[in-house]
Amino acid sequence: MLILRQRYFYLAFAGMLASLALAQQPTQPLTQGGATQGGAAAPQPTAQADQLRPNYVLGANDQIFLRVFEVEELNEKPFRVDESGILNLPLIGKVKASGLSVQELEAELVNRLKQYVLKPQVIITITGFRTEPVSFVGAFQRPGLWSLQGRRTLVEMLASIGGLQPNASRRIKVTRAIEYGPIPLPNAVLSPDGKVTTVEISMGSLTENMNPAEDIVLQPFDKISVERAEQVYVQGEVGKIGAYELGERESYSVLQLLTMAGGMTKDADAKRVLILRPVMNTNRRAEITLDLTKVMAGKASDYPLLPNDVLVVPRSKTRLALSRVAPIAISLIPTFILLAIR
Repeated sequence: MLILRQRYFYLAFAGMLASLALAQQPTQPLTQGGATQGGAAAPQPTAQADQLRPNYVLGANDQIFLRVFEVEELNEKPFRVDESGILNLPLIGKVKASGLSVQELEAELVNRLKQYVLKPQVIITITGFRTEPVSFVGAFQRPGLWSLQGRRTLVEMLASIGGLQPNASRRIKVTRAIEYGPIPLPNAVLSPDGKVTTVEISMGSLTENMNPAEDIVLQPFDKISVERAEQVYVQGEVGKIGAYELGERESYSVLQLLTMAGGMTKDADAKRVLILRPVMNTNRRAEITLDLTKVMAGKASDYPLLPNDVLVVPRSKTRLALSRVAPIAISLIPTFILLAIR
């Protein structure tokens, strides 16, 4: 019995030693699943940071996280752009990062690493912004990413970027992530997925009113966008053919557009005016005929022209026929008569 007890004791003691040995073994470094080689969790890019790549322009005090495969000195390491706009990196040395986009800095680092690695790969993640950016997209004088630099309103930021291009729409759209609160305007709309609120703001309201409610304080990562102004077109027998911007209007009537175009010429056929309207999701246009003589006589309603409609005023068939017959008639006149006229 004593021998059996001793055997059990030795077995239990050996098992305890084995457990201690396993516990003291160093863990293997993880390089996947969000962990760094040093065991610390790799920073996860925010949705906003991910959206800003690769066009975000770096500046002093921006924080970045490098993934540089096959270069242990740089891989899975955080770095900060210093006050002078310089990144001081192991192996590479000093790199002028301020003024470069994320994509441009990645290309610069790849180029410098070619003397150390055959095919270097560099991925930069933005982990901290020097200031919170907003983006201006579309027909602005200076579109791009801009720093708020404190409390800035929509009008103030529009002034900073030079305002709208001449052919811009007179309505701008603001989109805001819901984590920064809803846009404080009654006509703001929450997206179906509940992630953003959007609102359309009239430039007329912003510029014509004192302290307009639409001059909202912008929040980090707001997106302000504007399309080119929608237009209607007129061709044919009018004083001035071309494109006419709708501005903040939804439509022009045919008579309004003809007035802006200088009216119809004496050769116009007002009974056969044609409207060419785009058919949605196709390259075709529907044809709408209109007798303007009835409209001008008050016997028919004026017709609205929608964005991208083309108003075609044809030439009168009588005038067209006369213009073709006249040269032929002149050619039939005997030469001696023409000489006598001269």
